[in-house]
Amino acid sequence: MTSTSTIFKNAHVFNGAEFLSEPTDVVFVDGVVAAVGPGAGDAEQHAAATVIDCTGKTLLPGMIDLHIHSTSSNPGSLQAFVEPFSLQFYESVRNLEATLRTGITSARDAGGADLGAKVAQESGLIKGPRLRLAISIMSQTGGHGDFWMPSGVTSPSLAPHPGRPSGVADGVEEVRKSVRTLLRAGADQIKICSTGGVLSPADDPRHSQFSLEEIRVIVEEAEAQGKYVMSHAQGTEGIRNALTAGVRTIEHGIYLDDETIQMFLDKGAYLVPTLAAPAAVIKKAETGTSGLSQQVIDKAHRVYDDHLASVRRAIGAGVKIGMGTDSGVGVHGENLEELALLAGAGMSLRQVLASTTSIAGELITPVGSVGRLAKGHLADAVVLNGKLESTDQLPRLQSMIERVFQNGVQQFDAETHRQN
Repeated sequence: MTSTSTIFKNAHVFNGAEFLSEPTDVVFVDGVVAAVGPGAGDAEQHAAATVIDCTGKTLLPGMIDLHIHSTSSNPGSLQAFVEPFSLQFYESVRNLEATLRTGITSARDAGGADLGAKVAQESGLIKGPRLRLAISIMSQTGGHGDFWMPSGVTSPSLAPHPGRPSGVADGVEEVRKSVRTLLRAGADQIKICSTGGVLSPADDPRHSQFSLEEIRVIVEEAEAQGKYVMSHAQGTEGIRNALTAGVRTIEHGIYLDDETIQMFLDKGAYLVPTLAAPAAVIKKAETGTSGLSQQVIDKAHRVYDDHLASVRRAIGAGVKIGMGTDSGVGVHGENLEELALLAGAGMSLRQVLASTTSIAGELITPVGSVGRLAKGHLADAVVLNGKLESTDQLPRLQSMIERVFQNGVQQFDAETHRQN
């Protein structure tokens, strides 16, 4: 089998943790980072490599989004009730490709995509980020992940099908069986709702869902199989319950207090703020064509300022922040808007980039493999058509993307795309 290699010459490199101080070469061989360093590409064994001159350009690790819903394009909208059930899966193909083009080479699907999507991406049938699946969202009856409506109809958007079992369960034994069922279906992590939410019109983001005992059992069952739990958690008490029970990542974290922030630090837990999510709801509502109920729109407005203030405090305290967008609520392919929002909440450029590379990478693959330009890691990279030096550049970061590599193979070239 012929070896394939690519050399990125003289790049301004962010390696996942820091910017390197001088122009640097990065060498990819057979889908893996083989070498990083000034002149590393000059070695004789790399003489046959494809060389990309990155003088004056920035090279980043492939970015990671820790919270997407690839089968959702407008969750909460009444339009889902009149669309064919299978349309969501065809739309997910478009959504995943748009995500890859934005430089996201790995992603956690937080509910919706089933094992078929992961296999399709891994086999090359479709283009998209490599996926870590939750399959379905676990919720108590009447909770944020229960899509039953007062009319008696259940929303089809995340409705059960053979590859996506229902996640609605109550009581210790029901949640135990539900976790086992989702793991059997191919879940890489378990997603629960320990509070209400914005997109579920009948509940309150501040109110707790699932008891502490139920969450403990969910964590116990996941950990027994080498998995972990991520929790949609917006209200203070529900966040505390999740952290107390051993949940590894808190999604959203709208209402944080000092005690809760200290719990993140004590337990080494991660916060995935998804600041873009309520902003997307508000933005859609302004168009007048979102299909969202007024209750949902009102809640997005109510939580926005509290959400930003909580994230600012968590950043200031040193909580580990992972980048996630809740794309599906917002538009797939606009994921990088979250980076500018994180900077606006007080993160430096290095912190913002680490949140979507090394920090996210250590969460989804704790033994290493993604999120860093370091020897032995997977050969994922993004080439920017300029030198990234300031958070002021983040709002236009998408327009700076020139090439996207995944597993050492170029997946996207901006110049070719413009020609098409």
